[in-house]
Amino acid sequence: MGYRILNQSLNRTLIRSAISSTIKSILVVCVSLVFILVPFSGRAIAAVDRTMSYDQIRGTGLANQCPEILGASRGRGIIPIESGKSLQITEMCLQPTTFFVKEETANKRRKAEFVASKLVTRATSSIDYVKAIVTAQPDGSLKLEEKEGLDYQPITVQMPGGERVAILFSMKGYTATTQAGLGGITTSTDFEGETDIPTYRGANFIDPKGRGLAIGYDAAEALPAKRDTYEKSTKDDSTSKGKMALQISKINSITGEIAGTFETEQNSGTDLGAIEPKEVIIRGIFYGKVS
Repeated sequence: MGYRILNQSLNRTLIRSAISSTIKSILVVCVSLVFILVPFSGRAIAAVDRTMSYDQIRGTGLANQCPEILGASRGRGIIPIESGKSLQITEMCLQPTTFFVKEETANKRRKAEFVASKLVTRATSSIDYVKAIVTAQPDGSLKLEEKEGLDYQPITVQMPGGERVAILFSMKGYTATTQAGLGGITTSTDFEGETDIPTYRGANFIDPKGRGLAIGYDAAEALPAKRDTYEKSTKDDSTSKGKMALQISKINSITGEIAGTFETEQNSGTDLGAIEPKEVIIRGIFYGKVS
């Protein structure tokens, strides 16, 4: 009896030792993976990775992330601009992080309010490689004018109730000014201005009844013999206006890199006038390089 009890005790000890060794091995593997992947992730969003090839970026989601500034200065950084002179901003990138859609309520006593919405588009929400000109005005203020680049991005967000909203996130034709007395780009520079919001749907978009702006039918074809008695389809592809603010919070005076946050207020898509647009607020981070 004593031998049997001793044998059972030894078996339990061996089993516990084996389980403990297995758990330790798993933890070692996990920690090793963390140390391997974290440094790579940190390098992936650095500005120097603009030199990465297509094959290195494909399938990683890194193309949607704006670069970060290394060695940025807070509060003292400045890129001076003489009055009447201009500098160019290249590689400007805007990466949205949060979305808010104005939701109308059925209760008339409650005011419509913006609700946080979830991005359902794949990792293709950023505006990138935008070029702009910054000109110093006589009063010391700065004027920014967007010129070209990948300056718009179609995205879709989902509201808490499940409704999906199509948005053309855009900074096309963005023209903004700052407060006076700056004398250059600093960490206190705030650009505020308007941007063009083109139609989400193009002129070749055809609705379920076969009607379009550039192609398709002029009216629904359910009753061809009486089509002249019905009002013809009217498609609206007009460009609306949005408000955008860029707030610079980091500057590297040596490399000319700037970064900060942005906020834009604009309307959602209307399917060429078929639905009423919703008011949308988009917030995120941006990056640019002054040359």
